[in-house]
Amino acid sequence: MALRDKGDPIAEVTPELAMEQVSKRLDMLDRRLDNMDSVITSLVERVMEKPLTMEVTCPKCGQVIQVNITSNVRGRS
Repeated sequence: MALRDKGDPIAEVTPELAMEQVSKRLDMLDRRLDNMDSVITSLVERVMEKPLTMEVTCPKCGQVIQVNITSNVRGRS
């Protein structure tokens, strides 16, 4: 990262600080990906067991979109 104004201690970015920020952001991204993996895994397990209906709201128009997902695996009797 480029150094900004050397006279302003708040605006100055040292290489150590930049690497620390990159490390923190990578850790945050890793945690988010782990959370997404958990959600997706549970979603797939649920889909394999029974039909699933998802409702998603469009962020632009606000219209609700309904998605029905079914599997071809027979349920347990």
